Amino acid sequence: MIFFNNIKKYFILIILFSLVSCNKTNWYENFKENNKDPFGTYIVFNEAKELFNNNEVHYVKDNIYDYLVKNEKGNDFGSYVCVKPSAYKLNQDGLEYMLEYVKQGSNLFFSLNNFSKHIKDSLNFTTKNIDKDLYTPEELKLLKGTLFLENQGFKTQTFSFNRNIRKHYFETYNKNNTIVLGTIDVNGEKLPNFIKIYYGEGAIFLHTNPIVFTNYFMLNGNEDYAENLFSYLPSDTILWDSQIKSSKFSNKKEEKEDSIFKFFFQHPTLKWFLMVSFLGLLLFMLFNARRKQRAIPIIEPLQNSTIAFAHTIANLYLKEADHKNLVDKKIAYFLEKIREQFLIDTSNLNTGFIKRLALKSDNDINSTKYLINTIIALNKKSECTETELIVLNKMVENFFKK
Repeated sequence: MIFFNNIKKYFILIILFSLVSCNKTNWYENFKENNKDPFGTYIVFNEAKELFNNNEVHYVKDNIYDYLVKNEKGNDFGSYVCVKPSAYKLNQDGLEYMLEYVKQGSNLFFSLNNFSKHIKDSLNFTTKNIDKDLYTPEELKLLKGTLFLENQGFKTQTFSFNRNIRKHYFETYNKNNTIVLGTIDVNGEKLPNFIKIYYGEGAIFLHTNPIVFTNYFMLNGNEDYAENLFSYLPSDTILWDSQIKSSKFSNKKEEKEDSIFKFFFQHPTLKWFLMVSFLGLLLFMLFNARRKQRAIPIIEPLQNSTIAFAHTIANLYLKEADHKNLVDKKIAYFLEKIREQFLIDTSNLNTGFIKRLALKSDNDINSTKYLINTIIALNKKSECTETELIVLNKMVENFFKK
C-alpha cells in the first residue's frame, strides 16, 4: 500500500534527523503534529490523506466549535478525528454542537488518554486507567501491551507494543447502543479499549491508547494497527483536529478539571511538588514581610532647654563684654531666689533685711552683710569689670550652698 511505502521515507528522514541533531532524544509524549520526536504525530498527520483512502482532509486550526460555526457544513461534516492526551479544548458547547451533526450522519473518532467528564456523561461511559500515575519516560518504557481487534478480518491478529501502553480501558458503557471493536490484555483478561457508539444516523468511535499513532510505532512495525483503526471510519471528508485553540464563540469555557492543575494532581510526585512550592512561597511571603516591616521609631522625651538657653544668652553677653548687664541679671536672679525660697521682701536691703536673710539661710551675718553691700555697690555703678562679675557669681553660689 502507498501508506506503507511512505513509512520507509519517513523512517530514513527521521534517522537522518536524529544523527545530525545535537540534542538528546525527547521521549516525552507530546502528540504534536509538527514534531518528529518519537512520540510526536508527524507521520500520521502528514500521511492522513493516504490513511483515509485519499479522501479530503481538513486540518482544523480553530476550535472545532468555532470552525463549524464559521463553516456551515449542512447536516454532515464527514468524520472528525482527534488523537491527543485529552480533548481539553472541546467544551460542553462544542461537544453538543458536534453531536447534533452526528445525529444527521457524521462520525467522531477520539483516541485519548483522558476523557473529560462532559464527554463521559454525554455518551454514558466510564473508563479505568490502571497506569494513570505513571508519566515519566522511564516508567512508561516498561509498559508493554498487547492489543486486539474484534473484526473477523483482524481477529486472528495480535498487535504487540513494546512500551508506553497504559492499561486503560472502558469500564462501563451502554450495551444497547455500543459494540466493542478492540480490546487490550490486562493481566490475562481482554478488556475493551476501542468501542463504537451508535448515535442517531452517525457513530462515535472511542479509543484509549493514542500512543499507537505516534512516530515511534509508525516506524516500529506497528503501523498496520493504526491503519486498521482508521479503516472503521466511512469513506468521507476528514476533519483532523490538532486542539490548538480555545473557543471564541462559546459561552462555556473549558471545564475546570481540564486546567493545567489537573495534570499535576494526576501524578503524586507533581502534586507534592506543587504543594511544597505553594507552601514555600507562603513562608517566603510571611518571613519576608516580617523582615521588611517598618521599624517603630523611638520617641525621645521633650528636653528642658531652659538651662541651655541660659548658657546661650550668657555666652552672648560674654562675647559682647557687657559685664554690667550680666551683673544686673545675676542680682535680679539672686533677689528672686530670696523671695521664692525664704519669703523675704527684697524692696529694702537694710540691716533688718540682712539679719532676717542670714537667719533664714543659715549663713554667717558678716558674709551675708558683705554680699548685700556688694550688690548695693554694683547696682550704683554704670560699668562693671569681668573680675567684679566673677566675684559676685562666686559669692552668690557660696551663699546658696549653706
